[in-house]
Amino acid sequence: MKLNARQIETAKPKEKTYKLTDGGCLYLEVTSHGAKYWRMKYYRPTDKKEDRLAFGVYPIVSLADARAKRDEAKKLIVQGIDPKAEKKRAQSESKGAYPFERIAREWHASKKQWSKNHSNRVLHSLENYIFPHVGSLDVGTLRTSQLLAPIKAVDADGKHDTAQRLQQRVTAIMRYAVQNDVLESNPANDMAGALTTVKSRHHPALPHEYLPDFLTRLSRYRGRVMTRIAVELTLLTFVRSSELRFARWEEIDLTRAVWKIPATRKPIKGVKFSERGMKMKTEHTVPLSRQAVALIKTLHGLSGDCEVMFPHNHDSMKVMSENTVNNALRVMGYDTQTEDTKYRKTISEKVNQLETFPAVTLDIKKLHDLDNQYRLRVGEYRIIFEITDGKPVICSIMAIKRRTSTTYQAG
Repeated sequence: MKLNARQIETAKPKEKTYKLTDGGCLYLEVTSHGAKYWRMKYYRPTDKKEDRLAFGVYPIVSLADARAKRDEAKKLIVQGIDPKAEKKRAQSESKGAYPFERIAREWHASKKQWSKNHSNRVLHSLENYIFPHVGSLDVGTLRTSQLLAPIKAVDADGKHDTAQRLQQRVTAIMRYAVQNDVLESNPANDMAGALTTVKSRHHPALPHEYLPDFLTRLSRYRGRVMTRIAVELTLLTFVRSSELRFARWEEIDLTRAVWKIPATRKPIKGVKFSERGMKMKTEHTVPLSRQAVALIKTLHGLSGDCEVMFPHNHDSMKVMSENTVNNALRVMGYDTQTEDTKYRKTISEKVNQLETFPAVTLDIKKLHDLDNQYRLRVGEYRIIFEITDGKPVICSIMAIKRRTSTTYQAG
């Protein structure tokens, strides 16, 4: 049965790649990521062995175009000509027949799984740095040095991360050309090792010995209450900055003491990235301790009439600035190198010494039960948990230093 445009348009990705046949050995290959490729199975007239022809990606190559390509290939086979070999011969004789920019845009269009923002960033990087230099050149004639030249220029300008990403993208584009029978081999593979190696710069944790002082300063912070609550909730829930700042009241269920962070959120007009939910784009339930619930109730008295939990100080239709917490840390006496990601990582590092945290269950035998709470000594810290819905949640942290202790209690 022949395909129609609606069948092709509505074909959804499955766990594994599958085929939709059109007849005459033509079929549409739908990958697990949602990309759709036109293929044709045939037997080479020279040795009668089975082979495949690649006709491009849908929708750049329409159903009518794919059928026309199939018919042309069949005419060649009847004449005893291998259509794949003929295609390569024609490309070698026609300089610029398949310019790099064309194959790059086909590759880009095939990445259906990318988010709109990421897709735009990738295309803009190619348009800015690569197409002006090699975009019009035939991919069949491109040498490694030609592909590398514009990338090395970016690297020499000190944009090392950008250069690394460009190398990866150009290599992927040329690999796509190989996979679609435009090239025999990928000259971009030999670009490996040609760029400046830059050591990754991860946010370091706040040194553990500074934690007692940090908790003391936090308890004495007299700035905006909403800002202090943001810091405290981060300590109690381990959520990321965007997960906290873009939070909506509809996500909170105080009756069950849970916070359901969705995979994505409804965008807020004029607020960049406000559609972000969980980092891995899967819904996540955060159990809330009694202290976290108390904080959220206090917060509701401040922003309960808004859609978002942490509205902007001057515009309730927007959200708290990403710099608000960092500015509060500076008011508390920390330099510009201190960021919310660092104190979150500090606590996380200590707690994650427990192989079972934050798993669904915690070995209660390792803990001391006290009024439904559980105390645990982790290094130089005493962390108090309570169990909510079978999960351990932090309700207080005691930092021990030189026989003195600083206790942080939320609320």
